[in-house]
Amino acid sequence: MSWTSEETYAQTRLPVERASTLNPDAYRSVDYFDSERTHLFTNSWVAVGFIEQVTDPGQVLVRNVAGRSVIIVRAIDGQLNAFLNVCRHRGAQLITEDCTLAKRIRCPYHAWAYGFDGECLGTPLFEGSGIPEEQQPVFDMSATKEFDRADYGLFPVSVDTWAFLVFVNIDGSAEPLSQWLGDLPDRMAGYGLEEWKIQAVNPYDIAANWKLIAENFMEYYHLPWVHPELMKVSRMDDHYRWQGPGMYTAMTTTPVTQDDKSGWLDLPPHQRIAGSDRISGRHVTLFPNVAISFLPNHAFVIMLDPQSPNRTIETTTVLTHPDSVDTPTASEGLDKLSKFWDEVNREDIAIVERVQIGLSTPEYQGGRMCYHFEEPVHRFQNMVIDRMCGIDRIPAGDSPEVASRFGPPE
Repeated sequence: MSWTSEETYAQTRLPVERASTLNPDAYRSVDYFDSERTHLFTNSWVAVGFIEQVTDPGQVLVRNVAGRSVIIVRAIDGQLNAFLNVCRHRGAQLITEDCTLAKRIRCPYHAWAYGFDGECLGTPLFEGSGIPEEQQPVFDMSATKEFDRADYGLFPVSVDTWAFLVFVNIDGSAEPLSQWLGDLPDRMAGYGLEEWKIQAVNPYDIAANWKLIAENFMEYYHLPWVHPELMKVSRMDDHYRWQGPGMYTAMTTTPVTQDDKSGWLDLPPHQRIAGSDRISGRHVTLFPNVAISFLPNHAFVIMLDPQSPNRTIETTTVLTHPDSVDTPTASEGLDKLSKFWDEVNREDIAIVERVQIGLSTPEYQGGRMCYHFEEPVHRFQNMVIDRMCGIDRIPAGDSPEVASRFGPPE
């Protein structure tokens, strides 16, 4: 079976009311997982962290993307740069974990040094190398033939930001992030997201494929049976499509139901938020690996790091605007909010892990879509197919007919 041929995905390419889900091997096959890294993750804008984590010169994030280790670093001039995490001399990994560096990136093997702009500063004889003066001639490479430091800078990786997120793209010829996002920045402009700050972080090690986690977030078909508490603030009848053009799927909960137990609305809303944004939850899955629930007073972010066909490291983060935590009871509200999201997330983890187990059944070869609820899953799976087949396409938004079908009742 060819994972890069459209014929392989013929049943998922059908209109959603006739379509079947992706072949189960897309969630359980090592061969598919390896192909996915090559054909999907290398040419996608992958979320890797938060702007807040790299605001100061020398701050470094180390992330794995498409099987490669990537460095994201804030340069002295304020520019955000990204590089493959490999020394140009003998290939050593330069940095192993997030950190803050004083002046340069220095290889631990032979002390080659690089600037935060990726430029090769020098072999061991650079300022501060620590080599005694009488031993320096041994390390002098000035007479080495056909060696020019300018040819040995770090391998660059495209990097950009939106809202509070940092993204990288391994493909040097990738379309700009703004094209990838489509109309999402315009839709979220009223939230002032660049000012929001991290309040709580939780990691999870999940025995399920990354796509199952993403697909679970983008449909509400499962809510009554998996999330009885969430249903109190996110009723089925209040869920509607909220889809424009871009590499994302979206729905909205309008209005968010008032509920004292959940903690969703314990914090005051950000003062800039107005209109329908002030009473709604916007739930966005930004392809391929980040899902966000935007509420008037906080955001809940799920970031996925695929490890194998049946294992994903997930990191969840709660963020707020400073307005929303400028109250005497903010700490209590944040604790309540974090506990609520943790409980909801663990319910989701339990069910997607059961799906992963079920997908190992050879007789199961995929299921039919449920049109009303699973159109976002169909959209997402077709994004996967496009990337796997080398098709560079940004999906359109809803037509007026679809928008009216899935919009709030008049």
